[in-house]
Amino acid sequence: MALARKPNQLLLSMQRERITDHVLVFRSDQYAQVTAGVVLTREGAVLIDTLLYPEETLLIRRYVEDGMGSEVKFVINTHFHADHTTGTCFFPGAQVISHKLCREMLEGRGRESLRQMKENASEFAPVEVVLPDVTFDDEMTLEFGGTTFKLRRSPGHSPDSIVCLLEDEEVLFAADSVMPIPYFVDGSYADFVASLNKLLERDYENIVQGHGEIILRGEAPEKLASDLRYLSKLDEAVKVALDNGRKDVENQVSLAHCGKSHVLLHGLVQQLHQHNIRALVSQYRDDSEREPFG
Repeated sequence: MALARKPNQLLLSMQRERITDHVLVFRSDQYAQVTAGVVLTREGAVLIDTLLYPEETLLIRRYVEDGMGSEVKFVINTHFHADHTTGTCFFPGAQVISHKLCREMLEGRGRESLRQMKENASEFAPVEVVLPDVTFDDEMTLEFGGTTFKLRRSPGHSPDSIVCLLEDEEVLFAADSVMPIPYFVDGSYADFVASLNKLLERDYENIVQGHGEIILRGEAPEKLASDLRYLSKLDEAVKVALDNGRKDVENQVSLAHCGKSHVLLHGLVQQLHQHNIRALVSQYRDDSEREPFG
């Protein structure tokens, strides 16, 4: 998913959707429909992830401060990937919360990724990596402004991935644990399956995906089930191709065969699917693969 844009491309295109009176979702039109959430409370706002480009995150800050008369007091980083954390530095007065692995990965891979981004695009010049102030292992509860935030580890997309449940509203900010298709290149197939099964243990009013459209209550169980079917069919097809000695595994396992549409995320899912195949092949060939989460 390339970061480069044309120099004269308009930067201020972003979708805003209100889920409840005090829960909003912002969705980028600039990069892979990545999402960020704002939860307004009587004591201030909680931001769940940022967007990739500084202009987009600054628009969110302006909306919270000028449009809602509030201020971001907490930033929750759901995982270390740049498209979800780049804007954290624009909230210097906020406490930052993440899984403990997110802090470690931001300090290492995150800094190197930002260095490369700055070399390729001048708009990232003001960005700095911000290490989380508060980290946790498996679960954490944040009580703030009369709202309960339940944070839980949910690996698969990446080892440090978490989800955030607004308990009273039954709104799940799933981050990249729920996407138009599961994407585990930086994580683990087995962990993704385990995490999706955990998410299926309860109902949700809405699921906010890390990329793409909001999943409504009636759609949520089928969405999670379809993601599990995708992973199962992908796994089976890759095994068959490898057992048959095929070298061109990517050409043998189509997105349609695995039950997903190629038009999702404006066609980007086809590229993600190909990367998943390569990652799964690599995991099968790795004799030292760890035990799955859960």
